[in-house]
Amino acid sequence: MTVTERILEVKQFLQKTPIFQDLSDEQLQALANIAIVQSYKKGEIIFWEGDQGTGLFIVKSGRVKIFKVANGGKEQIFHIFGAEEYFAEVPAFDGGNYPASAATLENSQVVFIPRSSFLTVLQQHPTLALAILGTLARHLRKLTHLVDTLSFQEVPQRLAHYLLNLSKRLGNVDVFELDLPKGQLAALLGTIPETLSRALYKLAQEKIIEMEGTTVRLCDRDRLVNLQDKKL
Repeated sequence: MTVTERILEVKQFLQKTPIFQDLSDEQLQALANIAIVQSYKKGEIIFWEGDQGTGLFIVKSGRVKIFKVANGGKEQIFHIFGAEEYFAEVPAFDGGNYPASAATLENSQVVFIPRSSFLTVLQQHPTLALAILGTLARHLRKLTHLVDTLSFQEVPQRLAHYLLNLSKRLGNVDVFELDLPKGQLAALLGTIPETLSRALYKLAQEKIIEMEGTTVRLCDRDRLVNLQDKKL
């Protein structure tokens, strides 16, 4: 693939992403010219918390987790990003350090936009900055929701919310595979694998769900919704 073909492919990809889909052809071209496609293997670190922020990342394929590790070694996953989603936009603006770490959950490709070149493009295209501000606000809302969830919900409620959201993403199906290993899912829900296993067992005992390996069947969606909403 020639350089021109690579840039065109990146431009077409950026046009599909929520953060850049409303940009003009000229703005997309300016971003594609500075973008770098990077490949990572499963479990590879993209950056560590505290590293100097060097730019913005957009997932082209695969999945990336944003996480912190406590002194005792416990991991807390803040978010998992899939294709066409972006992360590390704050350091891309302020030049500070990354506030959390990023690693791949599977073989992945990301489009990296270097900070210095990105700021130059923003100066040349001020309307692009307005679009970015909107996405920053949406991410702040997600972070606020995460804080509320971890502060005010018990593990069974968080688990119910996760299962219902996963079902919704897959088309409101009642039978589906967990999209994370239990250790990673526990970290996402702010707990430990043993507590997660107990919560899954309790839901199964109460015939709200059935589990076989990593396959989940929602047997009583209404009760699961009530649990999510603290009404059970």
